[in-house]
Amino acid sequence: MSATIPGPVGPGTQPGDEDGAELSYMEMPKGMRTYSAPSMPEPDEVEDIASALAVLHAVSAALARGQAGSFDLTALNSANRDFVDQLLGEGEVSVIAGSAVQAQESVLAGVWRVHEVDADGQLMRDTIEVGTFPRAVLSIAAAAARPSLSRHDGALPADVYNAPALVTEIEDRLAAFEPGAPAHVINLSLLPLTEGDVAFLDSRLTKGPVTVLSRGYGNCRITSTGTCNAWWVQYFNSREVLILNTIEVTDVPSVACAAPEDLEDSAQRLAEILEVYR
Repeated sequence: MSATIPGPVGPGTQPGDEDGAELSYMEMPKGMRTYSAPSMPEPDEVEDIASALAVLHAVSAALARGQAGSFDLTALNSANRDFVDQLLGEGEVSVIAGSAVQAQESVLAGVWRVHEVDADGQLMRDTIEVGTFPRAVLSIAAAAARPSLSRHDGALPADVYNAPALVTEIEDRLAAFEPGAPAHVINLSLLPLTEGDVAFLDSRLTKGPVTVLSRGYGNCRITSTGTCNAWWVQYFNSREVLILNTIEVTDVPSVACAAPEDLEDSAQRLAEILEVYR
């Protein structure tokens, strides 16, 4: 799914009141990533979950080493898969990558459940991925992206003013991009952009197949573009009003990712949970 890119917002884009009063802008949301322990059955309440425990111990070992990995659950029976479902739960980041892949962060940050489905929506593959962000999703975003912005031929639309300068900035940053480098963030909310400017940027970047919803810090929607390493990152308040609109040039926006310290915490928490079932 993809969001319509909103029009001009932010300081400097709205007229002042005739009495000289200034607009009062909404604060950014202050929610933070928190851990809520899953409600797990007692060891004597479950039977024959050896297959699930074997996979989860492998996940735990990967977390302890700080090593990315993928662990296939497709062959697990319903009882073992239900146990995994209960332990992992649902965290704060969910992902739709085209029509074939869906991913959900678990309550253990950096531990992701990834489903691959067929054209009819039937589950084909069920995996756990350990890492800052699911590699399967990044592969889909990269496969659908061009190395540079799309071309624009002919005269600019009449209501496009400041977008060409931003296009130049984006092109320069893409040309200099190196994997793992800090993100370059363009805060559109602070710029005097017209609806035509925003539409022009959208047409040059084009649409990508990946949408990420992150609730770890307010309500954030991240959308891949058709340009490699360029992302829309938008924050909304509780009423779904856009309060921050940005373009990021990066591998993947950090708000969608688990931090190294998150992975360390998850390693400890998963080890503690599994100890009960030894």
